[in-house]
This record gives sequence, structure tokens and C-alpha cells, in this order.
Amino acid sequence: MAPKKELKLAYYIAGILLFVGAMSYAAFPVKVPDQPRRIMFESIAGKVFFDHKTHSAEAGYGLSCIECHHELEEGETDPQPQRCGDCHEADSGDEDMPKKSDAFHKQCTGCHEEFNAGPLNEKCNSCHVLL
Repeated sequence: MAPKKELKLAYYIAGILLFVGAMSYAAFPVKVPDQPRRIMFESIAGKVFFDHKTHSAEAGYGLSCIECHHELEEGETDPQPQRCGDCHEADSGDEDMPKKSDAFHKQCTGCHEEFNAGPLNEKCNSCHVLL
């Protein structure tokens, strides 16, 4: 068995290393990406996993933000992407504005059908996963 001095020294070094590790972790956090990489949408039919990076990266599908997030109305100049829920609420009462789920289905399945890529609208569970 190790003498008490060696054991104390080992605990002292372990404590210092733990402290240095914790401080390094806090001092150098991971940079938050400008765009999300993956998004998990919650719905009644199950969660939908969306790989944002694959859709937006040039090495992927190369879609611009405006292709999915917002269609500019006449006179609008703000290309800033908006969240779907900003305009498409679950029950807004506005008949001209589709519900969020309808907007997602139109946008996502429409694009998948147009390019014959990704999950198609044939089976709900190709996108929706019950967890």
C-alpha cells in the first residue's frame, strides 16, 4: 500500500487537474454555429428530425434560407429567415394563413416530391417518429 504522503500527493494532483479541466471547459466554450445543424420538431403525430446542415450546405442540397423560411411578399425587402410559427400558428383563425403543420407538409413534401428525394408523403412514419 502507498504511504500516506504519496496518497495525499496523488489526491492533490488529481484535485489540481480537476480544477484546471473545469476552468478550461468554462473558459473555452464551443462556438455556437450561425445556423442550426439538426432540428427536432415536436408534433402530435411524432417527432420529426430535420438535418438543417444537409439542406443548407453547398455540399448538401444547397438551399438558400429564403427557399424554406419565407416567401417575400410584394414590397418586402427583409431576407431575414423567419420561424414558421411566427406566422403559421396552430389555430390562428386566419383562413388565408395555413396552420403550421399544413405549411410544413406543403413545404417539405412538396420539395421532396418535386426532386424525388428524401422521405415522400406515402408513409407518416418516414418522417414522424414516436418516441
